[in-house]
Amino acid sequence: MRKALTAPAAALVAALTLGASAVGSTAAFAAGIPAPAQERTAPAGVRLSTGTAGPGDEVRLTVTAPRGTTGLALFSQALDSAAFRPAGPGAWTALVKVKDVRDGAYSVTVTGTAGDGRAVSASAQLDVRAGAPRPATDRLRLSTGFGRPGDRVTVTVSTDRNGAYVSSGAFAGGRVDLTRTGTRTWTGTAVVAKDVRTGSYGVDAFTGGRKSDTVGFAAEAGGTPRR
Repeated sequence: MRKALTAPAAALVAALTLGASAVGSTAAFAAGIPAPAQERTAPAGVRLSTGTAGPGDEVRLTVTAPRGTTGLALFSQALDSAAFRPAGPGAWTALVKVKDVRDGAYSVTVTGTAGDGRAVSASAQLDVRAGAPRPATDRLRLSTGFGRPGDRVTVTVSTDRNGAYVSSGAFAGGRVDLTRTGTRTWTGTAVVAKDVRTGSYGVDAFTGGRKSDTVGFAAEAGGTPRR
């Protein structure tokens, strides 16, 4: 004859049975959970040269996104269309004009497609105020946007600040100090580095001790300098 379980033993058996059932249910539930979908949005950012501007003012946009990003487009009720140009690895820039719109806060959104197919999207805000002080717009210009080792590039920066220089991995020495040649004009000559690699580079302008503008420069290793 099988002995009846004592009360403590019966409780232990019941607990073990419930535990096994719970484990089985948890495993079955976990097996039914779909694997997390791959992140479909690439990291990106957009920076404005000023947060407040008036109709007719120019604002520089700088976009950072994965290398190989294409199809960058600007969406904003406050800004004209933008033509983005490379400003170094993973960076693009454009100078756009503020439309004749009412005062208020406007969103500025840039979209595109990363090289791996992921969506690129970044947003910022621009406050439009009629009669707002015109933002000081520092301008960097190069005599050419392409060069080979040994090529000479004339650099011009327009600014109201004191002191200017440019910096780029494409240029010999990396830094080129500029000399004042006008009321708000600084000029100098950069030489493409002998060991430059083929690719796109950013050229950063520094005025008054801070970075104020960036343009792109394409270099080709080897070849005959064009001077």
